[in-house]
Amino acid sequence: MMVRTGAQRLAEDRGLVPDGRLGLITNFTGVLPDLTPTSVALRAAGLPLTALFGPEHGLRGTAQAGASEAEGIDPDTGLPVFDTYLKEGEQLDELFADVDVLLFDIQDIGARFYTYVWTMYDCQQAAARLGKPFVVLDRPNPLGGVKVEGPMLQPGFESFVGRAPIPLRHGLTVGELAKQLGEATVVTVEGWQRDSTVTGLPWVPPSPNMPTPDTALVYPGTGLFEGTNLSEGRGTTRPFETIGAPYVDDRLVPALQACDLPGVIFRRTWFEPVFSKHAGQPVSGVQLHLVDREAFEPVRTALVMLRVLKELYPDDFGLLPSLDKLWGSDSLTKALEAGDDPLDLLPPATTPADWVRPGVLLYERTV
Repeated sequence: MMVRTGAQRLAEDRGLVPDGRLGLITNFTGVLPDLTPTSVALRAAGLPLTALFGPEHGLRGTAQAGASEAEGIDPDTGLPVFDTYLKEGEQLDELFADVDVLLFDIQDIGARFYTYVWTMYDCQQAAARLGKPFVVLDRPNPLGGVKVEGPMLQPGFESFVGRAPIPLRHGLTVGELAKQLGEATVVTVEGWQRDSTVTGLPWVPPSPNMPTPDTALVYPGTGLFEGTNLSEGRGTTRPFETIGAPYVDDRLVPALQACDLPGVIFRRTWFEPVFSKHAGQPVSGVQLHLVDREAFEPVRTALVMLRVLKELYPDDFGLLPSLDKLWGSDSLTKALEAGDDPLDLLPPATTPADWVRPGVLLYERTV
């Protein structure tokens, strides 16, 4: 059976959402399988869509990390576009004053510190305060819905890269996350099972530094390098698949290969980021090459990389305060600073059923 997203189903059946003026929280990933924007498809289907709301990177995705686009009029639909990025509380309530029902259609990638899910959460909370229905047009998790990796977010470390206690690689769709985090109606995906990472849907890079499915798979691990003084590959053509710093030398790749990590091999590489850390400087590092996507463990791999880097370059390797927010506690920082093995912090691999509330899981695993 072909995969049909929640957006596609709604465009074909307007009865799937409550009546009233609709506001759509979306961006350039909100498309049907033929790449028609969801906003255009819903308008063409006669749904009363009255406003669009964009997240980090903006409706069209032109803004880099930590930024969004200016508000204005969407040329495709003629609808007003409002910016939700870094707005919460009364600011969001005011944005949503003139809509009756909030819809969410953005592609997530399955990592806790990817901010689109927290845009959803903040908007969901606003809908609850305002007494307005919140409807998620669901999409598959591109990392699949079986594996869970990494720790839960701990109290006191909440931020826009983690508002609530979920694992680092959470294993849920955005619709399931919405049900876990609050009240939501979910227009489910048809034709997708939890253990599938192949959907037949076109890959739309969900943010400027997420160009490929391989980038998405390494990201729950190598995203942690944003909390170090190494480049995580921003400003290159392979962000998060490329890690390096001016102090890295030819010892790194042999040391990583000796760790015999599943599903990945390493290649020494040289690059010069055009922006972000070490911009304009020659950098030596490593590129991750995935050779078995099913066997690859992104969080374990990143922890081993961090341990090896600390061992090889103790005087140069450095951590940033943001690491605690990315990891969800200060335990990783403390382990690395003490010279302890960070793998000791890694919980056993689990499945979504081990951590979510009853009734959250919407899709079955094939047998």
